[in-house]
Amino acid sequence: MHSLAVIGTTFAITFLAELPDKSMFASLVLGTRYRPIWVWVGVAAAFAVHVAIAVTAGQLLALAPHRVVESVVAALFLAGAAYLWWSSFRQEHEEDVGDHDAAREAGTPDRFLRVAAASFGLIFLAEWGDITQVTVANLAARYDDPVFVLVGAVLGLWAVAAIAIGVGAKSLNVIPMAWVRRITGTILVGFGVYAAVMAITG
Repeated sequence: MHSLAVIGTTFAITFLAELPDKSMFASLVLGTRYRPIWVWVGVAAAFAVHVAIAVTAGQLLALAPHRVVESVVAALFLAGAAYLWWSSFRQEHEEDVGDHDAAREAGTPDRFLRVAAASFGLIFLAEWGDITQVTVANLAARYDDPVFVLVGAVLGLWAVAAIAIGVGAKSLNVIPMAWVRRITGTILVGFGVYAAVMAITG
């Protein structure tokens, strides 16, 4: 039951954190140009690699003394929450970012490996130092279940990629993007406060 809770918590936080992320929009644009399943394979592979790196970093962090780990985790969670709240108030006008490329390259056969590799490369580069990667590292340091954190994070990121590529940005109109950021930020505040209390009380 504990393992399922770790997977569920990691999935929910990662899913929400990735919704307003640049990688989600990049996946959306790629999905307008190439076959969605080809794009998803490349994007999914890139996410899996980044989650593995983040979980490894979190496990290395977990080797430090307990109070140090909790203090660092609290600081990173609170910093991530502050960033999400701050960015939620910015008016981002990135509409129709891919309209000029909406027409698929007529007469040019898209090869699976080329499209998947291009999608992998774009997302792999875009995710470095991303709030989602930092969050996954924090969760891996917080919980003593790296495999289940990895599973939850990968599934969360894959779900977002599937929505972005297959359904498109219209599916996100139900909840304004700014509020997605604020909801995620509030959740991270809760984790940050909890970690801070653990660091103080030991």
